[in-house]
Amino acid sequence: MAHDQNTTSYLIEPKPHTSRLTRVILGQDHLGQETEISVVEERPLTIFLNSQEIVTAMTIGDYPEYLALGFLKNQGMLRAEDEIKGVDYDDDIETVVVRTSRATNYEEKLQKKTRTSGCAVGTVFGDMMEGLEDLSLPPAKVKTSWLYELAHKINTTPSIYLTAGAIHGTVLCHENRPLVYMEDVGRHNAVDKVAGWMLSEAVPASDKILYTTGRLTSEMVIKTAQMGIPVLASRSGFTAWGVEIARQVGLTLIGRMRGQRFMCLSGHDRLEYDADVNAVTSEPKKSGRKGAQDD
Repeated sequence: MAHDQNTTSYLIEPKPHTSRLTRVILGQDHLGQETEISVVEERPLTIFLNSQEIVTAMTIGDYPEYLALGFLKNQGMLRAEDEIKGVDYDDDIETVVVRTSRATNYEEKLQKKTRTSGCAVGTVFGDMMEGLEDLSLPPAKVKTSWLYELAHKINTTPSIYLTAGAIHGTVLCHENRPLVYMEDVGRHNAVDKVAGWMLSEAVPASDKILYTTGRLTSEMVIKTAQMGIPVLASRSGFTAWGVEIARQVGLTLIGRMRGQRFMCLSGHDRLEYDADVNAVTSEPKKSGRKGAQDD
């Protein structure tokens, strides 16, 4: 699918003013005064693969089809050769059914799921790391000027994160252009939505950068690598296992991106240091709403 790389608009961007995604609630502030604030809505979404119920995730409820496709793809339940016959969402019962030509049965796989450090659904199946030893990520180059531009564009984009907090964002980028910006209560849900969009639109991964507001954990690294994306960046920090896996698979892992600063703990050979750091605008100590979470 061809995209115009000269445009600066997102293909998909946050919708912070959509009434279904947030709710205004009346409370009392630290002075005892009544105050209205926006809070994020949560609702269950049950995902079926053919006739088998796979998982019920807590989500904000936008792009349920992409979330279902991405979750199944990232859990290894959808294969590259699978023919997807349909993706049907029923809003009344908040259920997505993904149908494939191949008969599927993941009863044994479902019994091996393990709780992760992530928020919301945050589950990873016990055999999710299978295949990583044979994974080879493309030798893409990343200009530091792109990273600074992306961070500025993404962090100033109107979003639920800036409006209500308590949410994570994941952004698919190409060079210095953010393409698809997904948000959800769990960072795993947000990255699964991106993966689902890529699968649905047959978008190549080899020249992409994935940006997340969340921590760079083992599951985030695994999902990014399995998606075939060679670069994962975040304004937040790392976990040791996340770094170890990134080095194992050759993923470029960049964290603590704030203002002029960032840290690269894996895959630094892809970086091209072309930016004048002194020309980069320093980031204010505080950004977004009080209470907004970036980890």
